[in-house]
Amino acid sequence: MRLIFTGDVVGSTGREALRRAVMQWRRKYEPALFIANAENAAGGRGITLAVAHQILGFGVHVITLGDHAWDQSEYTEHAGEETHVLRPYNLQPGTPGHGSIQLTTPLGRVGIISLMGRSMMRPGALNPFTIGYDEVLRLREDGVRTILVDFHAESTGEKVALGRRLDGLASAVLGTHTHVQTADACILPGGTAYMTDVGMCGSRDGVIGREEQAVLNGMVSGLPCKLPVAGWPARVSGVLIESDDETGRATRIQPLNLELQKE
Repeated sequence: MRLIFTGDVVGSTGREALRRAVMQWRRKYEPALFIANAENAAGGRGITLAVAHQILGFGVHVITLGDHAWDQSEYTEHAGEETHVLRPYNLQPGTPGHGSIQLTTPLGRVGIISLMGRSMMRPGALNPFTIGYDEVLRLREDGVRTILVDFHAESTGEKVALGRRLDGLASAVLGTHTHVQTADACILPGGTAYMTDVGMCGSRDGVIGREEQAVLNGMVSGLPCKLPVAGWPARVSGVLIESDDETGRATRIQPLNLELQKE
């Protein structure tokens, strides 16, 4: 099984860059599924159903979210309507939306789980080390072997620890949220592909997707300010995962990066 997962899509720049990357990477790698974290896709904060449907129309099969999932009230009101958009699974019972999904491919079933960390993040997430673990076990007991977990978290230690917790159970534990691709892609001893952060889809020259000068103005002055989404050129960062169809154990993890100019 071959999967591609891309990091946080930031605004219209990130969406257009992702569209072009999907076309290129689908031809080159022929993945069974394409998954993207898009929690910053609508104007740089949150997502709407219209934006979600646009991204799914690019050929992305599943969208994962994170701490900005609720920043657009339109998604909050309609979160349960789109099963292929996953808010963090480990939220309070009764939270609208879906946090886990099973998809059937010609090579077998695949489980995708969205989780959110608790260290230095917005309050409200329940323990991912117990809730995420239980959901991975549930999928495996249901016969799903290929399982990808998006762990949207700030703390690198928390991400590494969850990778170890799920080693041998999930095919991949991949971090998002910090928007900067890390250099620690590996396959853990139990056969789980791991990477602390896969990066983002957005402006190459901004500050994690935002206009450079606006960010600097705010940091220098210490005053709140608007942070517009930065423009082109863009970078799309992600990771390619290959796993054994019978066991779900990862056999390959390869970081992906694509730089694009505005057309």
